[in-house]
Amino acid sequence: MKRTYFLDSEYPQSPPEKAAFHIIPVPLEHGVSYGGGAARGPAGLLAASRQLEAVEGGLAPGESGFYTAPFVNCAGGTETVLFRVEELVRHALVCRARPVLLGGEHTVSLGALRALARKGEFGIVHIDAHADLRAEYEGNPLSHACVMYRAVNDLGLPLAQFAVREISREESAFREERRIRHYDAAALAREGIPSEPLAGDFPRRIYISFDVDGLDASLMPATGTPSPGGLFWHDAVELLRRCARGREIVGFDVVELAPVPGLHHADFTAAKLVHALMALALFPTA
Repeated sequence: MKRTYFLDSEYPQSPPEKAAFHIIPVPLEHGVSYGGGAARGPAGLLAASRQLEAVEGGLAPGESGFYTAPFVNCAGGTETVLFRVEELVRHALVCRARPVLLGGEHTVSLGALRALARKGEFGIVHIDAHADLRAEYEGNPLSHACVMYRAVNDLGLPLAQFAVREISREESAFREERRIRHYDAAALAREGIPSEPLAGDFPRRIYISFDVDGLDASLMPATGTPSPGGLFWHDAVELLRRCARGREIVGFDVVELAPVPGLHHADFTAAKLVHALMALALFPTA
């Protein structure tokens, strides 16, 4: 079966050493806790990317070069898979490329964060319906519900969260204890997108982790844990634009897509989100 590369309808596959982006598909689905299908997310997104236009927001990110890596082998334990992801992200950094992870469950982000943490300070911009700040969930410390806890508690990374509308008491207490900056969905609906979403002392280098359930469930029903009250397209893009203003995006992920047969708009939305983030990474607003 012929491999699908990101936006290969418009651009040939670039050699890894000449690509601005290394797209890393990680079909991990070890610890999902509600609806399934995240393992099909990377393939669905890549297939939908063939329907994108070459230009996104007046820019053509593909002219900088796309390299789509083979799908990560997700056999074995979660730590084994995360090690494989970490190695691929390290390779991207050696090639001076930005890593772009396609999930799979949100746990895949941890492999990228571990690799990037060896390369200097950065902060995480996290868009999600859920806080993902549990120390463990259903006995699993590597559940998708724990990825941001691992990032803050284990890796010591600064975190800013947006569009959360499902959070436990335990997570709220941890967020208060660690003084994690956040604009939850209800606050965004009441007050709009803040002009300066990130504090002045937040790191200049940022990694964006975008769980597709951060979008409203009417726009993104194809995910394991959809929730009403999320972001719509233009608000999401404007929020990302304001977060990136004056900062450097060192990598990003789009995770938790769980394709539904015949529901093409959700896969296309996820692919378009990846493309928009690429454009923003290359040309952040001043």
